[in-house]
Amino acid sequence: MFPYKVTAFILTAGTLLLLAAPPQPDSFRFVILGDRTGETRPGVYEHLWKTLAAQNPAFVVSVGDTIQGLNDSTADSQWLQAEQLLSAWKRFPVYLTPGNHDIWSPRSDELFRKYSGHAPHYGFDFLNAHFTVLDNSRSDQLAPDELAFLETDLAQHNSQRLKFIVSHRPSWILNAMLGDPNFELHRIAKKYGAQYVLAGHIHELLHADIEGIQYVSMPSAGGHLRASGKYSDGWFFGYTLVDVKGKDTSFSIRESDAPFGQGRATVLKDWGKAGLLQPVP
Repeated sequence: MFPYKVTAFILTAGTLLLLAAPPQPDSFRFVILGDRTGETRPGVYEHLWKTLAAQNPAFVVSVGDTIQGLNDSTADSQWLQAEQLLSAWKRFPVYLTPGNHDIWSPRSDELFRKYSGHAPHYGFDFLNAHFTVLDNSRSDQLAPDELAFLETDLAQHNSQRLKFIVSHRPSWILNAMLGDPNFELHRIAKKYGAQYVLAGHIHELLHADIEGIQYVSMPSAGGHLRASGKYSDGWFFGYTLVDVKGKDTSFSIRESDAPFGQGRATVLKDWGKAGLLQPVP
């Protein structure tokens, strides 16, 4: 993933050899991808995949709404279409989060399990990082059993130095925008040292820091842009590239280039509760 760095030269029998240092064992790169559907803008999702694949991530985390869904009779064919669309990039593992367009009924729950390869809530490790994926596809709030799963999952992976909590709906949005730490998700995240809480659904990039925990609503990856539609307000098509080195992370938020955007790049601290904190050059 990361290119090897040359650390020494050895001259042996007239032959120049390059010795390369191996990559750091806790260093990797992954992508967070927003909603594909929800009054979809055709072509955006495919364009973003072509762009993000060039970054060679170890894997991709989707925050939900992979299919348009909401109809049991067409859901299976839509999952097959999505699977076909992603077949060009099957070398990249994709971890799906269930969105309201993905699960809305018992049948759609079965199909999510089939095509994602996971239950609607699950956890996974990658090197020194742990990811907990929660299911709030059918409710704006996180149900008590989801919060119980979160606490159990984080407790079982407490030794991991880096922890991400992912759901589709930003059930925390009102608390985060008010800077209010008095809610159960935050209590659990703080107890077990989770650093990032990620969601999609609203298609707008928003960011709040509550007691050192970063709450991020991800930009759209194809779902329509609402309200003002302005980049400065967080309405744009894009993806987020995350580089991890030990416990340190850097978020590079990449707007789509033409024809769906201007290719602007920002970091997480550039964004706040109402969009950009200052203009991007």
